[in-house]
Amino acid sequence: MWSFKNVFSFSKALKDPSGNVLSKYFVPSKFSSQCITPPTPFRNSSSRKSFVPFDQGIEYRRLEAQRSILVQVQSEKSCHELYSFASQFGTVQSMHHYTLPGQTHFVIVEMKDSQVTRRILNKCGHLDKSQVIPVRSPFLWFRANKNKTKLSDESDYAKINCDTHNVFPPTEDHVRECLASCNTITQQMTTLHNITKMNDINTRLRFLVAYQVELALSGLFPLCAIFPFGSSVNNFGKLGCDLDLVLQLDLQSQGDNDQCRLMFHCKSSLGSERSQTLRHLETVGDLLQLFLPGCSQVKRILGARVPIIKYNHDMSALECDLSMTNLTALYMAELLYLFGEIDWRVRPLVFTIKKWAKDINLTNPTPGRWITNFSLTLLVLFYLQSVKVLPPLKLLIDEASLKDRRISEDGVNCTFVRDITKLQFHPSIPEQSTDSLTTLLFGFFEFYSQYDFNNQGISLYLGSPIPKPEHGALYINNPLERGLNVSKNVSFEELERLKVEVRNASWTLESTANSNNKPSHTPSESWGLLELFKKQNLSEKAKSVFFSEKSRPKERMVSVEDLFSTETSEDSQVPVEPDFKKRKPISAQTLKAVQKAMKTK
Repeated sequence: MWSFKNVFSFSKALKDPSGNVLSKYFVPSKFSSQCITPPTPFRNSSSRKSFVPFDQGIEYRRLEAQRSILVQVQSEKSCHELYSFASQFGTVQSMHHYTLPGQTHFVIVEMKDSQVTRRILNKCGHLDKSQVIPVRSPFLWFRANKNKTKLSDESDYAKINCDTHNVFPPTEDHVRECLASCNTITQQMTTLHNITKMNDINTRLRFLVAYQVELALSGLFPLCAIFPFGSSVNNFGKLGCDLDLVLQLDLQSQGDNDQCRLMFHCKSSLGSERSQTLRHLETVGDLLQLFLPGCSQVKRILGARVPIIKYNHDMSALECDLSMTNLTALYMAELLYLFGEIDWRVRPLVFTIKKWAKDINLTNPTPGRWITNFSLTLLVLFYLQSVKVLPPLKLLIDEASLKDRRISEDGVNCTFVRDITKLQFHPSIPEQSTDSLTTLLFGFFEFYSQYDFNNQGISLYLGSPIPKPEHGALYINNPLERGLNVSKNVSFEELERLKVEVRNASWTLESTANSNNKPSHTPSESWGLLELFKKQNLSEKAKSVFFSEKSRPKERMVSVEDLFSTETSEDSQVPVEPDFKKRKPISAQTLKAVQKAMKTK
């Protein structure tokens, strides 16, 4: 069992700030967001030449969080004084300022090494211990000083350049304004990706939030670690997306334990593994709610397949989900990261499809019968496999070496090649093609408008359709746990709606722009992606392409009253019997379920 052992061997080299391993990643710059060029999978540099393995990027960000403190200040003007104060303890590497609603100002201060950060924390205090829980954490506030602090040299502070950064997604008006200024659909897609993707400070905040909980547990579990996963680290996340965390209480592998002569006394586990996990999460939930600053609205969702603790982190404006038995999800994030690094066009296409689905209400932030962003991402990746832009997962597994072997704690084989520079694969559509993104966008809608969802499933492992192994609306095979269907929640009605919307999207793009370039006579606000993202993006003529007015469903759920209505038509007084075969949104499975329910009633 691997358990991130190689990550920690890499961290030993990184912990020496003067060592060769770290020094090559420090690139001075007057821009605070670029003062360090980290070896990280969160830089959005989809170039194989600059590729950095996922686990190295994860560990760098974790060490970066250990070197950092988050300080609440009175205003942006306090940054210079804070810099002067922190410089008394050691070298300040970078400072990043952001503002939350209510004009609350925060600064992330990154020191040169973690020892300097510990010296700062040792000099921190509590205002009134009788009124607060005296917790020590890297989340601080900067008290005003009656004695005027001597400011550091202006030129030294100017090198840090504590600019204000945005931690919230752009407004819809700003997005539309940016897209309207583009001249091609390809430019629109790359612009959408650039203005909505997570930035450096957003990533720093996520690892600081994870480190806060890890630090609180480290007294009992010195080798514990909390890893962000999902969209926070796979480079498919946008500004403001939720933070998914997985807690590992001990990262020492079983192989290392077998070599030990002295063993720790421990309490035995009681009950099943799941019951033990639930008790642990209950305790961690109490810890978050009672002791850790910034953690609020703690909710324990322990009945789910993967039990989680949900909470808000007020100082970073993040919604967090903490689990304990979900290490496979971290490997899934690594797999998606690798697909995104293979070809630079993958992420702009995924961002465009997710934005389209959100704006036409195909996806929903609350769980339900609709398709999720994760399933949509897999649909995009499968399409790119079908047109030979991405390789099938089987190729990544076949080319994996012994050091790429990963087995999760629950026995899931997550082995695939970790270094894509060694991957023998070349895309069918050259990356250098200027209109290739537009081609892929049109191709996505055309591909799924003709896909046989009734009989074929989606397999990223093979990169080709497979016979549908189960009775359900949509079957997307989990790439790692290949016995699971990640889209099992999708209803037949929602699948029909997806099929209709991809047809409509294909029609819309073709009718608004027959080329990649914006026509000179077409208004900016009604062309390309802007037309695609409209809430009501189809004319009455376009609507009738796939539905007649009387057969188009007005609600997302089928009305039983509509199914069995015998009211007369407006054009004739002859009773109109329902014709189930011609009602496209209603599948045979849905009809049987409704009829069975009516008989039962």
